[in-house]
Amino acid sequence: MQRDAQPQQTTIPFWRDERALKVLGQIIFVIIVLIIGALIFHNMRVGLAKQGITLSYSFFKNVSGFDIAETAFPYDRNSTYWQAFLIGLVNTVTVGSVGIVFSTILGVILGVARLSTNFIINRLAAFYLELIRNLSLLVFLIFWYLGVFLKLPRVQNAVIWPGDIILTNRGVGIPWGIPTASFPTFRLILLFGLILALIVFFALRAYSQRTGRAPLTLLWSILTLIVVGALGWLLLPEKPLIFDLPFVKGLNLSGGKILTPEFMALTSGLVLYTAAFIGEVVRAGIQSVSKGQSEAARALGLNGFQTLRLIVFPQALRVIIPPLTSQYLNLVKNSSLAIAVGYPDVFYVSNTIQNQTGRAVEMISLVMLTYLSISLLTSVLMNWYNQRIKLVER
Repeated sequence: MQRDAQPQQTTIPFWRDERALKVLGQIIFVIIVLIIGALIFHNMRVGLAKQGITLSYSFFKNVSGFDIAETAFPYDRNSTYWQAFLIGLVNTVTVGSVGIVFSTILGVILGVARLSTNFIINRLAAFYLELIRNLSLLVFLIFWYLGVFLKLPRVQNAVIWPGDIILTNRGVGIPWGIPTASFPTFRLILLFGLILALIVFFALRAYSQRTGRAPLTLLWSILTLIVVGALGWLLLPEKPLIFDLPFVKGLNLSGGKILTPEFMALTSGLVLYTAAFIGEVVRAGIQSVSKGQSEAARALGLNGFQTLRLIVFPQALRVIIPPLTSQYLNLVKNSSLAIAVGYPDVFYVSNTIQNQTGRAVEMISLVMLTYLSISLLTSVLMNWYNQRIKLVER
């Protein structure tokens, strides 16, 4: 018996293959971008050469010759430009990190309060969100600096809050810990506590997946770290930290940790402003969850807090995380407005270096690379978390 003839497979030409055309289009786009970038760079070099200027970052080794009000490590006028730039970078990262943490906490509270059934809480949250979101951030920061922190009492009439917190127009003094000889040992104890807290976290999560119950995983993990740290503090022969309290000395504050008005105005302004946008993101995420989910949770006997924590919020996170990432990026980039209140962030310090050296191209490119790197790192971390919580299709 003669076998049936096998159907001949026709090969699609690459100029008609959709997959090949997609790859080819991307390659062409990248080549065009590189050509345009090379032309711009060449024209820039030619223009600088006519003015007798060559591109170089060697000037970073020169002495800066200017002071910086807030420094994370020792710095003076004899330090190099590179050290000055690093101080500005550390200050930017500090403001961004503190701002992200506190704006997230406040934003979640505002978002939940916006949906509260209590009329007063709901209206107050709505008023705050609508007011702040319609303000200019630059104007808000200047008002917060000139109208709030610089209007605090003078040092002679300092306001002392509980916990030895001192409020003056020269800054806010808070208690601060000074490491002792036992601090390195205490640091190892904290590292052990962190490892143990991670073990507790993953063990409780595995227990939750196995039994269907949902213990307070994060709470118990944090408590584990706190208990280990407290035991280490009590068992060490010498306290690892000696708390230094702030006090008034002449016309200034001394001791403890002195937070300058510039830092307080910038950080608190960014937190209050960004939290309003995060609050709206949280509200939208919660409202995206079907009401049937909450009704089913109540039918099972869960209270309001359990419904929000176990049912609504985990599902709302899938909607909240993408726009929340944008708000984090905006907060970091908006910190460049620190120049308006005199806080020495990376843009402020770079502007000073540029004025002294005349190296505008080098400094602007370095500042752009800095903000790009911070934004990409933030995006990578948030996208990783978004992948962990997204729905998995089967």
